[in-house]
Amino acid sequence: MPRLTAFLIGTAAGGGYPQWNCRCPVCRLAWQGDARVTPRTQTSVAVSADGRQWTLLNAAPDLTAQIRANAALQPRGEGRGSPIAAVILTGAEIDQTAGLLNLRERHPLRLAATAETLAEVEANPMFAVLAADMVPRLPLALDQPFALPGGGEAVLFAVPGKVPLYAEASRARLDAEPGGNVGIEVRANGARLVFVPGAAALDTALVARLARADVVLFDGTLFTDDEMVRCGVGEKTGRRMGHMPIDGADGSLAALAGLTNRRCYIHINNTNPILVAGSPERREVEAAGWTVAADGMEIPL
Repeated sequence: MPRLTAFLIGTAAGGGYPQWNCRCPVCRLAWQGDARVTPRTQTSVAVSADGRQWTLLNAAPDLTAQIRANAALQPRGEGRGSPIAAVILTGAEIDQTAGLLNLRERHPLRLAATAETLAEVEANPMFAVLAADMVPRLPLALDQPFALPGGGEAVLFAVPGKVPLYAEASRARLDAEPGGNVGIEVRANGARLVFVPGAAALDTALVARLARADVVLFDGTLFTDDEMVRCGVGEKTGRRMGHMPIDGADGSLAALAGLTNRRCYIHINNTNPILVAGSPERREVEAAGWTVAADGMEIPL
């Protein structure tokens, strides 16, 4: 029986690593060619239960490069055709949606997300290039299974988060509505993978869901909450951006210390020292049983 497979085709936060305009201490290593660091594109995951039809979890701006780097996602046969059969979005941030514009050459696929996220996408006229007769929009209710091409199913669930950056000025509150920021649980052939690229906080229900999974891909944006401020490359804390930090008494490493399954930090910001092999921060997360996600990583379940 075929088994669920996930490819981590992109693992960095918005802007990628190294970020194009940044020489923070961690980016500087990449620009200098330091062997301890590896470039990463913006976060997206490809999953399949049959190895033939693939579903993307978010469509990063770097999608074309990610397809070139992953043979499983490349065209097959004669003429036009792609094994990418669906895209599921966890939100409407630019780094979650901009890659959709790379899929505009009239290829049939399903675009699935909550009604809240689809409304944000539809409000941007650029996404009209995805012809509705080829790319039907499928609104998904929270906690309701959605059948995936090639087998298995996905379930969206609410995760504490914030509205997209470009929408902040027009909203009375920054906290996302329940459907505005979600995680995705993929189930196939008895295996479960949970993908949460952005989490402002952890509650009991979310921790329990993560504990039931075989593999957890969780928000590793910043190691410390004030990391970007201390690096001199930003004025916002991680929590202000909708991302809880890894470190600290109220960070994800402590909150998820009870997990015993396979777990990876993903959506890693360019300032995060866990990107550096052998750094104290990398050693700390690895000692706690976590893997630091890297582009091209394959996870068979």
